[in-house]
Amino acid sequence: MKRALILYNDRAGHGRIARKIDAIAQIFVESGYDAEVASIEFGCNPFDEPQHCAVDLVVVCGGDGTVNYILNAMKAHALDLTLGIIPAGTANDFAGAIGMRKGLLKAARQIVAGRAERLDCARVNGLYFINIFSFGLFTTTSQHTPDALKHTLGKAAYIIEGSKELHHSEYIPLHITHDGGEEHTEALIVLVFNGETAGQFRLAREASVRDGVLDVLIMSRCNILDSARAMLMFLLNGKPNAAIKHIRTSHIEMRSPLNPPTDMDGQKSAEFPLSIECIAGGVSVVCPCDNSADDEE
Repeated sequence: MKRALILYNDRAGHGRIARKIDAIAQIFVESGYDAEVASIEFGCNPFDEPQHCAVDLVVVCGGDGTVNYILNAMKAHALDLTLGIIPAGTANDFAGAIGMRKGLLKAARQIVAGRAERLDCARVNGLYFINIFSFGLFTTTSQHTPDALKHTLGKAAYIIEGSKELHHSEYIPLHITHDGGEEHTEALIVLVFNGETAGQFRLAREASVRDGVLDVLIMSRCNILDSARAMLMFLLNGKPNAAIKHIRTSHIEMRSPLNPPTDMDGQKSAEFPLSIECIAGGVSVVCPCDNSADDEE
């Protein structure tokens, strides 16, 4: 019998996961799995338990930060287990990139009927991320946004919290080396995408979790009004402009005399200097075979 480890973040999704977890597990049991359910204890590695290292499928119930945590926990033990993702966070950007539905039971059914694919992940200074690494303006917003606000307002909570950072933004001098060469710039914000969205905002429209490269967006130094105008135009048409540079690369290194806080998938991340690389096919993930509408739950 196949074994599935179902790990869930009981703080995500207004507690809906905890209420639905038995029904989720039953879907896997009915599909021939011996399913074990465990609540995630952040700060503890679930793969420290030997029995958790010998499963056929790890189902992660939570948002991007939860998937990030489990991916790094798995990599810490040099494991290459297949992940199934049941999106239950605020943004669920990576789950959206592979076509997972928001309904918890619907997503569980997509997993048992889906197929495992080798997808890209990325690594920065030895830490792994699945969707986005960032620093500069707005990039620690997810870390600072209260869970209650996320639950109530969804992605609008990020806009409200992020607007507070406008008053104390700073430009970051950077020396950058990538596949296409090297350059110097002063950046207001840097976004390194493996996926294509951040907080459900579709910013890296050319990005794919299957292309073996990273999409790097850099907003260069300009006044706040021009920065706001450039970002608005970019959000509307998805095209880089004079203030926003787009680099596609498999590897990028960044150095700075400053050490601004960084973020990966909504979690605190690496310190400068940064060495970031795309790991082509670095993670096995179950992708859905259907794109049908959500079931009512």
